[in-house]
Amino acid sequence: MSIPHRTVGHGPKTVFLLHGWFGSADGWGSFPDYLDPEVATWVFTDNRGYGARVDEAGDYSLDEVAGDVLSLADELGAQTFSLVGHSMGGAEVLRVLAKAPDRVDKLVAITPVGASPTPLDEGGKDLFFGAPDDDGRRFGIIDFTTGNRLAPQFVQSIVDWSRAHSSVEGFRGAVEAWANADFLDEVSGNETPMLVIPGEHDPALGEATVNQTYAPNFPNATIEVMPNAGHYPMFETPVALATSINRFIAG
Repeated sequence: MSIPHRTVGHGPKTVFLLHGWFGSADGWGSFPDYLDPEVATWVFTDNRGYGARVDEAGDYSLDEVAGDVLSLADELGAQTFSLVGHSMGGAEVLRVLAKAPDRVDKLVAITPVGASPTPLDEGGKDLFFGAPDDDGRRFGIIDFTTGNRLAPQFVQSIVDWSRAHSSVEGFRGAVEAWANADFLDEVSGNETPMLVIPGEHDPALGEATVNQTYAPNFPNATIEVMPNAGHYPMFETPVALATSINRFIAG
């Protein structure tokens, strides 16, 4: 059975783009419009329980996501490929790297979760693990991770998108997977070229965090802070984000 996906461009390189917790394959705003169609074929995927796969059940684990990406790569005839992951997608692309290190050319991690458990205090656990059933918590997470600086209409639009494009079961399974990621020993020291893009205004997964989770563990990781962005540069600074990624993938 073919795995649903959305394709942008027709270039010779294959790049898989894995969405964040509140996203989906179609939930990248205008960012895909600025990807270079001559450089790569950009393949946007949905996790099970999201987007075109909203009714598809699974265990929602990182291994399941990685296995689906590898199956799609096989289906598309992409022996090697690059990966872009946003937020929880950071843990997912690292999981693909762990399972198939020889197939990954380059890796981009946008405001990313890493391969270690996310440290949450009791309040944080309540906020994140309560979010599947509570739009107020969803709103609070988005507002906080974008620096409490953006229009509430924008924050609410992300909440509404997540409600409309993910199942509660898939959303709950996803937070269990990314918050408890614990496989750093399988990827630490990997020399794959990486571009790590934290947002200037992201207090959760910003520069300080990636300097702990990515910089010490991946010798070919470049940290490039995105100015004027929090946790959602695909919405906040889409042209700048696409420009950085185009340059990295093409280089």
